[in-house]
Amino acid sequence: MKHIVLSGPMGAGKTTVGRLLAARMGRPFIDTDALLEERSGKSIGQLFRDGERAFREAERHVVSQVLDGRPAGVIAVGGGALLDVKTRYRALDEATVVTLTAAVGVLAGRIGGGQGRPLLGDGDAHEGREARLSEIVRARADVYAEAHWVLTTDDLEPDAVADAIELAATHCRLVMPLGARSYPVEICAGDPAVTTDHVAASAPSLIVTVTDTNIKRARGSFLQRAIEPLAMGHVEAVLVPGELRKTQHSVSMIWDVALGGGVDRDALVLAFGGGVVGDMAGFAAATLLRGIRWMMVPTTLLAMVDASVGGKTGFDHVSGKNLIGVFHQPIGVVADIAHLSTLPERELRAGLAEVVKTGWMVDRRLVGAAAQWHRDGAQLGASAVDLVSGAVAAKISLVREDERESGPRALLNFGHTVGHALEAHGGYHRWLHGEAVAVGMVAELAALEVLGLVAAGTSAAAATDVEAVGLHARVAGADLAAASRHFGADKKRRGGELVLPVPSESGRGHLVQVELGAFRRAIEEVARNWV
Repeated sequence: MKHIVLSGPMGAGKTTVGRLLAARMGRPFIDTDALLEERSGKSIGQLFRDGERAFREAERHVVSQVLDGRPAGVIAVGGGALLDVKTRYRALDEATVVTLTAAVGVLAGRIGGGQGRPLLGDGDAHEGREARLSEIVRARADVYAEAHWVLTTDDLEPDAVADAIELAATHCRLVMPLGARSYPVEICAGDPAVTTDHVAASAPSLIVTVTDTNIKRARGSFLQRAIEPLAMGHVEAVLVPGELRKTQHSVSMIWDVALGGGVDRDALVLAFGGGVVGDMAGFAAATLLRGIRWMMVPTTLLAMVDASVGGKTGFDHVSGKNLIGVFHQPIGVVADIAHLSTLPERELRAGLAEVVKTGWMVDRRLVGAAAQWHRDGAQLGASAVDLVSGAVAAKISLVREDERESGPRALLNFGHTVGHALEAHGGYHRWLHGEAVAVGMVAELAALEVLGLVAAGTSAAAATDVEAVGLHARVAGADLAAASRHFGADKKRRGGELVLPVPSESGRGHLVQVELGAFRRAIEEVARNWV
């Protein structure tokens, strides 16, 4: 059970709602401002006058201690308590964060004279307080947007707000914190209404659904149940499936359907499918009318744990994979585990490769969880929800630091230099993406062993982990050697060097630059030892 953290501006109702919610749920209620006053023997106003820097440090300490506490409670934090990014990220990782907000005029009316509100100043004029409050809310808007839920309390009674939060706490929801562009990643099991609600919340003028023929045949009835209650304009682009069709021609089909349906800037592209569908739908959305919103409903394990989150979009070129693309974040992701029920076992195993990859670079616990899930027969219940949410949380931890992949996010490319080369060598039909990445992880580490950049035996350990989820750790040496000719088209290449992720003992990987020719020679040496 997680803490519930209530954030938001002064006057939003955090304390009133928090007390009500805690009593209702049988949880302790903690008001961090009240706790600060109790421990210091001073009012918030006095503490603030002693120096804002010292006040914020004391506030961070109190919030950290409260998050450490058990049992899980309802925590109302000061309006500026989550301005500190480390505190905010910790709250997002370990609690359910709910921002309560309201129109500035409503907030000002609830605050009244403003006593005990040092940021509002000492003036009594209502207009002055409201103007200052407006400045504060505007300055903190990005912070308040980084929450699992944002609830507007203008016209709601405290009971209704508590109802909404109590229901929200039952959902498995993560958040990609990107300021005003933050979005939820919700993981559920067999509930079309969750998709319905996410689409409805965006109030689109038109829904442009993008899927492919395989997905429409297997999961089309689910999509229909999710879309029908909305009674909104709807057009559909149904693509030919497969990586071979991840081309500009397919993207053009999406453009044609959207433009033919009268798309405007309030429209929503709804990607319903795997990573290929999501990549192309996201790119189409990024380029239609210079950018419209899009949402992802991943239907494959690989897309749920990796491709749907992070905003990478694009398509393939004859020179290589994913060479044309842009970063365009979705406004939401709904990963419904029920979609995995129609996947072949081979596709499920391929998806686990991305979990193992993330485990090696970010959180080693994911490797064991993936192996256990595979051994247990890939059950589509709570264990699947936990597996997907764990992988997504690990990816979020990198993307929020480095949205455009100029640093830590590149760790998620582990196995992809060789993996993409294998896919190209195999004509994009011989190996699934996850299968190629699984081999890529082992091959890259073996090559780095040859170059003396990782300890001997590292690639063998990776091979054990790959095989534990039912995947092959090697291909024929001739195929590996032949694939090396595609390294020059790797989009991660910088001049004559490749940027490669390397595992660390700490469990968090790091990046190294390797001369392209040296890496190719090392791969060729590995290939000679692979039968």
